[in-house]
Amino acid sequence: MDLAFVQSGLLERFLDSDVISAAEVEALLKRRGVLDGTPVFLDEETQMPVPPLCEYGRYLSTALLDETTLKDYGRAVGRLDDHLAGLGSDVLSAVESDLVSYRDQRTRWQKKPIGWSAWGKESFVQDDLYGFLVDRKILTHRPARVAARGRNALAPQVRSSMDIRHLNFEQYRYFRDVGLGGQLPDATVDQHFRGWSPLRGRAGSDLALGTGGRWREWSTVLLPEMGLWPGMPGGAAEYTVQACAKYGKARTIYVPEDAVASADLFCLLERPDIVRRAARGLERKARDLFVVGEVDVAGGRVRGILDGVVREFQMSAMPAKMRRITVHEGEFGLEALSLFVCRGGLMPGADAWKGYRHRAWTRMTELADRTTPHLPARRWRWHDLRHTYALQLLTYLENAMDGEEPDMQARRRRHRSYLTGHIRHNPLLIVSRRLGHSSPETTYQYLQYTDDLINEFEAAFSSWVGDDQATYAEIASHSLASTKGAR
Repeated sequence: MDLAFVQSGLLERFLDSDVISAAEVEALLKRRGVLDGTPVFLDEETQMPVPPLCEYGRYLSTALLDETTLKDYGRAVGRLDDHLAGLGSDVLSAVESDLVSYRDQRTRWQKKPIGWSAWGKESFVQDDLYGFLVDRKILTHRPARVAARGRNALAPQVRSSMDIRHLNFEQYRYFRDVGLGGQLPDATVDQHFRGWSPLRGRAGSDLALGTGGRWREWSTVLLPEMGLWPGMPGGAAEYTVQACAKYGKARTIYVPEDAVASADLFCLLERPDIVRRAARGLERKARDLFVVGEVDVAGGRVRGILDGVVREFQMSAMPAKMRRITVHEGEFGLEALSLFVCRGGLMPGADAWKGYRHRAWTRMTELADRTTPHLPARRWRWHDLRHTYALQLLTYLENAMDGEEPDMQARRRRHRSYLTGHIRHNPLLIVSRRLGHSSPETTYQYLQYTDDLINEFEAAFSSWVGDDQATYAEIASHSLASTKGAR
């Protein structure tokens, strides 16, 4: 079985048919609610759709999953079918032993086995697929038995905790300045550094740490959202993230002044050269871009031309895919409205940021010496900066509430406060809201790290972001002030 994905943007370029035009197909997809990324399963020999599985892809599309998730679901089903084909079976005729064989192959026998967390996601897709096929009467029963309380018997039986990996001050500065910024471990400039746009990497890491946002929440930010737009006062910024947030859950993200300054430095020194070099290429692609002519900063809206039609969007409601093609008329011609840009002049994607991080890690390990902070066995992730933000902010808020009381006495008072204090002043729930967690239960898992004295330092967040003696206590102060002002 072959796997393809709906990609409406390619219709005009590749569809060649006298029967129906690209515009008609695109309009039909929109009318039927078929989203980009919807998996389409094709018979290898005839290249005709496999009806039951394509119905499942259609069902996923109507669930309004994002493009990345739709593709992940499709690939999970495709991998399962490939394995079953080797057993002389397929998705629709599989039995429990076939699924057990697939589980063992993925978690034990393949060249690079996946962990139980990754298998949990695959088993969820299997469970969802077969539940759909049974509900639609395509199958009479699921191929695998149902465990207690309706659980998938092939899913991991032990629920693993969050993989919380965080950096201390020295580790972060080494990652940012040496790995991404092109310095040597002694803080001097490396004349042999061949990296491209070190200030972009530094600004990205400062923004990730300063906001505590997920990768997609900070890497897709637009210039007006950061306050880096003509007529805006500068300083700390706030913007609402929704379409780029996990589960589309809207929340306000606070960007401290030093993180904004780090981004502004990139805009002043590196971004103009990237924009200038890419301007001609963007002009040629103008018909495929959303060309903004009006930015309403106060209302958080942009207005421009997309597909030859004047469109207006709320910035917070713009998904990453839309943000990537959003441009405006700048000094050198068309330039991206996003803060971060790559060689092509548009917003870097997931693979680009992954490459920046991987190259930084290689450089860090190659330059490691006796003065280098301890490097973990596993390569750092951008998400580790989110964990670092959460732990440092939680520790700071707890210490601020403890005051000068002895540690054990303060801890007892703190836990009583957790149960009886007002919900707005609970440090754990403040951090939970800042991170956008769906449930405080997720944030609870950080508690086991807040008493880790190895990774604490006297002034929480002091001098992490920027190059001056800035303090990230302003993040905590802002968090407390916003809770006091809430009603």
